[in-house]
Amino acid sequence: MAPRARPALSPYGQRSTIPSPATRMMAAFAADFRQGVDINLGVGYVNQETMPAVEVREALDYVLSHPAEYPNALNYGSAQGSPRLAAAIRAFYRAGGFGRIDERVLGRSDMLIGASGATSILMGLAQVIKPGIVVTSDPRYYIYCEYLERAGFEVLAVPEDSEGMRADILECKLKALGSRRRAVRFFYVSTVGNPTSTVVSTARRRAIVEAGARLSRQIGARIPVVFDAAYEALVHAAGVERPESALDFDEHGLVYEVGSFSKVLAPALRVGFLLGPHDELFDALLQQVSDTSFSASLVVQEMAAFLLERNGLAQVGKVRAEYARRAGAVAGWIQQYLGERVEDIRGGQAGFYYYLTLRGIATHERSPFFRYLARTTGSENVDRAAGKLLPRVVYLPGQHCVDPSGDLRAIGRRQLRISYGYETTNNIQTGLRLMGDACAYAAAGRKAGAT
Repeated sequence: MAPRARPALSPYGQRSTIPSPATRMMAAFAADFRQGVDINLGVGYVNQETMPAVEVREALDYVLSHPAEYPNALNYGSAQGSPRLAAAIRAFYRAGGFGRIDERVLGRSDMLIGASGATSILMGLAQVIKPGIVVTSDPRYYIYCEYLERAGFEVLAVPEDSEGMRADILECKLKALGSRRRAVRFFYVSTVGNPTSTVVSTARRRAIVEAGARLSRQIGARIPVVFDAAYEALVHAAGVERPESALDFDEHGLVYEVGSFSKVLAPALRVGFLLGPHDELFDALLQQVSDTSFSASLVVQEMAAFLLERNGLAQVGKVRAEYARRAGAVAGWIQQYLGERVEDIRGGQAGFYYYLTLRGIATHERSPFFRYLARTTGSENVDRAAGKLLPRVVYLPGQHCVDPSGDLRAIGRRQLRISYGYETTNNIQTGLRLMGDACAYAAAGRKAGAT
């Protein structure tokens, strides 16, 4: 028999045949995940209890039972999206749902709705912009950065501090590029970081925009500065100032804000949008949305508009309150079970993540800490009881969150992200207790000379 012919894959297709490290790790665990036994603190899922299931049903009923008000709900829509949804999103901005924004800026900015949530817009950027260098934060949003690399981009990761990407290091890294600065294509910044949940301050947003404007002048090209505001509505800690939208201080038409309602309504609605200047990039993205699917499902867009108009701010308040409650409880358990093992802790003020740096304890996939929680140590009394595999705990190792060739690659081997969004609080507490046991196991092995 003749050898099986291989398809002629594009460079992106060839890179996609190899799963990313995080995808591989999560798929391997999910293959035999035991619901009610194992604990998943690694997945970035939204809390089930915060999603307005009853209201979603009411929204669908209302939209379908009022054809005069929603005449084409089950048909195709325009590439730019539902005018009603765009108006509802603008009203949400004006009411402070996403933080602070100037009314004049909001009025002059144009909007498009993504074909499938905010992710589709981010992927669209990589399709319509020529491959080159993308500047982002470190730790980085690993899902998008890995996609960018598969799409042929190079990621330049800049370490962050408690206010976001460090502007001084950004300038040093741009300068170090030398003539390669001309290869920078855009900046990508999560306004509430993933994985760290760091809230990027207004001052730091301003500094990043100014850096993009300076670079644009220096190389004679327009460098878009894209702010991903997926978690912007979830600043929930008391006393934390809601930052200002970077659109407010964009004097050169460089800033675009990508938003989402996945975290405050439901991910399944796939509602994402882009707000910014209507220029060639906007037009290219608009055509990309049209090429993908004309637009997002129109009935879902109209449902989302209904939900925002009727109960948007109240829903956001409910979600913030729940995550604030969880963040406080989890902070206490981190202290109780990990205590002095924690060298640094970030998060807990927004979104639903904590990002931990452990003192002297490795967290990567081959570490004793990881193997203890995955029950793959090979030791019967550690992995099993009465012949059954003991409860396992999934987390996201920091090795997958930092740039593998960047400044933080060494410390990333001692870091991890945990989510307090999806699991029950009882399971989160149990998971952290088991992490404390894993620390003790790893420390004992190190004292005994284990590698």
